[in-house]
Amino acid sequence: MKRSIYIIILQFVFSFYCVAQQRPQYTQYVFNNFLLNPAISGIENYADVKIGYRKQWAGIENAPQTSFVTAHWNLGSDYLWKNALSLPDKGDDPMSRNYMQNYTSSPAHHGMGVTAVYDELGPLSRLDANLTYAYHLKLNNTFNLSVGVAAGVSRVALDVNALTFEDQTRIDPSISNGIVSQLKPDLGLGVWLYSGRLFAGASVQQILPQKLSFTGDRNYNTGKDVAHFFVTAGYKLFVDDEISVTPSIMVKQVSPVPASIDVNLKMAIKDRFWIGGSYRKDDSFSALAGINISKLLNLTYAYDFTTSGLNQVSNGSHEIVLGIQLNNVYEVFSTTRMW
Repeated sequence: MKRSIYIIILQFVFSFYCVAQQRPQYTQYVFNNFLLNPAISGIENYADVKIGYRKQWAGIENAPQTSFVTAHWNLGSDYLWKNALSLPDKGDDPMSRNYMQNYTSSPAHHGMGVTAVYDELGPLSRLDANLTYAYHLKLNNTFNLSVGVAAGVSRVALDVNALTFEDQTRIDPSISNGIVSQLKPDLGLGVWLYSGRLFAGASVQQILPQKLSFTGDRNYNTGKDVAHFFVTAGYKLFVDDEISVTPSIMVKQVSPVPASIDVNLKMAIKDRFWIGGSYRKDDSFSALAGINISKLLNLTYAYDFTTSGLNQVSNGSHEIVLGIQLNNVYEVFSTTRMW
């Protein structure tokens, strides 16, 4: 391979964070919106833990891989009864049509959580670790509005050992002056409106403007963090007492690239098994499935069928998430109030 090709690759690496999405892509955010919106902190009556892994564009060497752990819980020692955070009675289905008819919003309360996301893209890696806090306000008998903040650090690193040239005797200055890693402060905000059937939210990540460069060479140090904006909404419909469907939409904006639009649909049976589909404009179709194994464990999986030009070389994307519901004394099987 010609040396000039490596220079082009280097220019892409060093400027990538200036012109493209910097946070990982997710398909199962519909299962864990907390990844994108800190206002969801403490929305459940138990500690909601998620452990996930995503393999983007399988079949392409050095394609993105993402691992994450999230956890959030409501603050306070008292359980909230007959509201968005608890069952009407032990063992009943909290998302059944009968319960929704008598749904009442939760009293005002606080929530907090933690997120840790590790993302790899070729020689680049990124670790985002945040603490989150949310306040849930009771608007009326059926609606809550929560406001949340996420604060933490981001570590972005370049593995210079993964960059090799045909002529190792002539090392490019951008490599010889390379900055191996850098630590930056991180801040995100979000709002979340929810009732028994409806949810809507908006959030922004990477609010703080930060320069991002891996070299002292001025020709390659134009990288910077850019804000990521998310807006989503969905509504739960009942086919009968045991089957429900939930359509939802997500719009994501990362300047200067065009907005990304996802349309999703989930069908659940007794909130024990569910299947779903998703379409991401100009990118992919996705198939999703999940099972609530017990009051402690649930497992979900998604496969993305790539529709962009990458489908010539990619075998699609895989994403799997394990959910753990700690201190779930009321034996809730469904893992999320909304989705």
